[in-house]
Amino acid sequence: MSFYKSFVFPYLTRYDAEKIHYVVMNALKTACAIPLMPSILRLIFEKKDARLERKVFGLRFKNPVGLAAGFDKNGVWTDQLSNLGFGFIEIGTVTPKPQAGNEKPRLFRLKPDEALINRMGFNNEGSIEAANNLRKRKSKVIIGGNIGKNKVTENDDAVYDYLKAFNDLYPYVDYFVVNVSSPNTPGLRDLQEKEPLKYILKVLERDNGRKSKPKPILLKIAPDLTNEQLDDVIEIVKETRTAGVIATNTTISREGLVSDKETVTEIGAGGLSGKPLTDRSTEVIRYLSEKSNNAFPIIGVGGIYNAQDAIDKLNAGASLVQVYSGFIYEGPSIVKEICEGILKETPKK
Repeated sequence: MSFYKSFVFPYLTRYDAEKIHYVVMNALKTACAIPLMPSILRLIFEKKDARLERKVFGLRFKNPVGLAAGFDKNGVWTDQLSNLGFGFIEIGTVTPKPQAGNEKPRLFRLKPDEALINRMGFNNEGSIEAANNLRKRKSKVIIGGNIGKNKVTENDDAVYDYLKAFNDLYPYVDYFVVNVSSPNTPGLRDLQEKEPLKYILKVLERDNGRKSKPKPILLKIAPDLTNEQLDDVIEIVKETRTAGVIATNTTISREGLVSDKETVTEIGAGGLSGKPLTDRSTEVIRYLSEKSNNAFPIIGVGGIYNAQDAIDKLNAGASLVQVYSGFIYEGPSIVKEICEGILKETPKK
């Protein structure tokens, strides 16, 4: 067991999950301001090898392991996180207007399951502030912009929220993700239905096509979709020429948890992420890949805690992977460990 899992993580879990997140990230920001520290971190956590490079939806990734949305909602830590070896970093979810999110506490650990439950509610400082933060960044790591609608916006007007966030972030991100799959904004998942989803994607792609350099737009889906709904996703992605799919977001299911039911019930609503999602997210990736005949790239996310988890998703049809809960539970060495695992299965050129 690593030093992080044996000593650091147990210490961190003595504190509120959301509060300690900011303490740790501010500490990383302070550390990275020390001369040579970013170079030292890259030396420790980065794995460089030409065999790790991937070209996906027109972008060249130095490795296939990214950080999922939700960790850096406002794009304030991209420079610091880039020192930990990530091939790409997805910020957000970003909404047009700032919003406080749901009432605290809203982030919970299920340690027996190595999982998290969150009902953050798209807390963020708004798309203009996120754009300002990204404008100041110095690293060249690929950045994704995960966009959503404000809680107060009716679903009939949701497209305008996505358009506003899209246009504000456009100069500063490399790709976009349309988030209609978070369970923590009332009614948001209704936008996953065929017609509303198709409309939002078509409007965004139309606006994107008017840009001098159109950027890839991806769709992030829930793990709770039925096969029939996944068939609709395939049809919609093809019809709207969406660049790819991120599979999957958090789940509302509580099946198969080993944490006691009283604790889970007491926590209440929210999206579950982590190890309980490992198999289901891989199933969704495989289904989309096989049924679409590999018609579009897939970013696999959900329950990746080691190299084998990532390799399973890549073998199922993912082109890239993202970590979130695994990064928290396993620590910053997870990116390098996954990259090393991938290299063991990759023939030398």
